[in-house]
Amino acid sequence: MSRTFHHGERRIRVTGVQRQQPDTRRIARAIIALALAQDEADAKAEFERRKNAKSPRSSKVDKSDNTGSGGAS
Repeated sequence: MSRTFHHGERRIRVTGVQRQQPDTRRIARAIIALALAQDEADAKAEFERRKNAKSPRSSKVDKSDNTGSGGAS
């Protein structure tokens, strides 16, 4: 089956059209890279959340150690 394309005065006849299949390996690599990046971002957020949850307790301990010295030497 052929198709004729009219372009101004010219007529282009195409006898066969090749359709490219999507590059599944490339798509798979991109999806895996996105999943890994999302996991890394989730892990960093969880780490920061746990770090911030622990910091108020540790700051209370630090303040109690510095209150007895008065700050002047």
